[in-house]
Amino acid sequence: MNVIEVKNFKKYFGETKAVDDISFTVEKGEIFGYLGPNGAGKTTTIRCMMDFVRASEGTISILGKDSFVDSVSLKERVGYLSGNVRLYENWTGHEHIDFVRKLNGKKDIAVNLTSMLDFNPKIKTKKLSTGNRQKLGVIMAFMLEPEVLILDEPTTALDPLLQNVVYDLLREATSNGTTVFMSSHNLAEVERVCSRVGIIKAGKMVAIESVKSLKEKRMYSVSVYFHEPVDMSVFVAEGVSVVKEMPLGLVMKVAGDINAVLKKLAAYNVKDISISQASLEEIFLEFYE
Repeated sequence: MNVIEVKNFKKYFGETKAVDDISFTVEKGEIFGYLGPNGAGKTTTIRCMMDFVRASEGTISILGKDSFVDSVSLKERVGYLSGNVRLYENWTGHEHIDFVRKLNGKKDIAVNLTSMLDFNPKIKTKKLSTGNRQKLGVIMAFMLEPEVLILDEPTTALDPLLQNVVYDLLREATSNGTTVFMSSHNLAEVERVCSRVGIIKAGKMVAIESVKSLKEKRMYSVSVYFHEPVDMSVFVAEGVSVVKEMPLGLVMKVAGDINAVLKKLAAYNVKDISISQASLEEIFLEFYE
């Protein structure tokens, strides 16, 4: 079942195409990562999903409801975390939490979250560090155990231990049926918690992949040294590029089957060779070349 459906979505600001005709779906109980560098269109997409900004064209459906037409009712079922948490500076954390509590009236888990994130809710938010402001944002997004979580860079400014707490919260939420859409530029984070990713570049969706399939994309770095000079150009072929040439050696990037390269190397007197598989980050960067 698709909980989020985005179809032919566009958002233009004058002649600037912030998001240009993207489509994707997110299934129930899934953690979907939305990847891209700053300015790619991630936050614009999220703001339109939340109906803070109106789409220029296309449709966005959440829980079977139109994000524009049913904006008010959807906000009762969606937990949201902004990429830049805005707070009432003279309110304490308690007052923010109580405000969210009174808006909805549901039973909540704010006390547990406050303890897990080691957050002091008695302090006025104008005195909070960036990390503690982020903690409060996380608490308000998760506290009502919503059906959908829409999170813009959820672990920004959190130290590694607290990032792990957020990852645990995400896993627990999805195990209870919550669907998560989260933007990130942290590839290690996405690899750790997401099942699928959408990769956006300059407003265009360039790939939608499972994290598993991204990891399985065959990319290798091959460093090889020879006993005598070799014409390095003989190794250049489809899917193979020479990254660096050295005296009696070279570094190649290989996409796809590595056996063709190994067969070529077998014809030469190889002194030393090392082969390493590309990281998720290197695979991701391939989409941006």
